[in-house]
Amino acid sequence: MPKSLENANTIVGVAASNENFTTLVTAVKAAELVDTLNSEGPFTVFAPTNDAFSKLPAGTVESLLKPESKAVLTSILTYHVVAGNFDAASVIAAVTENGGKFTVNTVQGGEIIISLNDGKVMLTDEKGNSSTVVMADIEASNGIIHAIDAVVMPE
Repeated sequence: MPKSLENANTIVGVAASNENFTTLVTAVKAAELVDTLNSEGPFTVFAPTNDAFSKLPAGTVESLLKPESKAVLTSILTYHVVAGNFDAASVIAAVTENGGKFTVNTVQGGEIIISLNDGKVMLTDEKGNSSTVVMADIEASNGIIHAIDAVVMPE
């Protein structure tokens, strides 16, 4: 195993050990974000599952994994990361306390609107696309992962 993936307890290590995140881990490696996401953090990662990536138009993932697409891929991936450790209870509380919607700033610099729909945590990206948290509170030593069912995109 590559040295940077040895710490199985970090966000990258936890994602790498989960068969639902193989596409995400491949993308994180291609964008050279392994060391960043293995750093102290804490980070909250809204992690697209393999099924989420498969919903993108045909050829999108393959195109993003090319070296010449690294800047775009990095932008997309860091749009899924928020500084801080926010478990599901904290996210739901923030949404509830703020009238049903809560805006978070991503590491990429953009914003995601978090809301609730039938008790499920929803993300709305800057383009108006939505994603649902399908698995919450996957703990890591440097943060927390929430699996989402669609890739959210920055402006």
